[in-house]
Amino acid sequence: MSRHLFNLANWRHFLALGFGAGLAPKAPGTFGTLAAVPLVALLMLIPLWSYLLVLVLAYVLGVYLCGSTAQDVGEHDHGAIVWDEIVGYGVTMLLVPLHWWTLLLGFVLFRFFDIVKPWPIGWLDKKIHGGHGIMLDDVVAGIMACLVLHGLLWWLVV
Repeated sequence: MSRHLFNLANWRHFLALGFGAGLAPKAPGTFGTLAAVPLVALLMLIPLWSYLLVLVLAYVLGVYLCGSTAQDVGEHDHGAIVWDEIVGYGVTMLLVPLHWWTLLLGFVLFRFFDIVKPWPIGWLDKKIHGGHGIMLDDVVAGIMACLVLHGLLWWLVV
């Protein structure tokens, strides 16, 4: 039985819940990804090595944040935990030019892969548990969305 006792005064919960965006009553993953858009847009302005470093650190921190918050509330990958969506969207936008329409297209593609969970995303979601399990399926969704986004950008330019 889950306890669902989130505490925004707890820094781990605050970050794991995407600064509170994950507490949206409907579609918390979508709201978590929306919270990521301005953060990722700012990250897209820094050098690539810095962007990659932030993504790696955000993943490592996310393993801890998401795992410990899930344990606190007694439910693995509770829908309100959206740090993984923030990192996944960051992966989606890797090496993508910064425009409003690329941010939107990346958002739509990431949400598609995160919701539909085609192989291997769905398999990872079911088989890997703990903080890594919470984070990894969204990172893979981000990789798949990034590949499709780059393909679309190439197709639109060529």
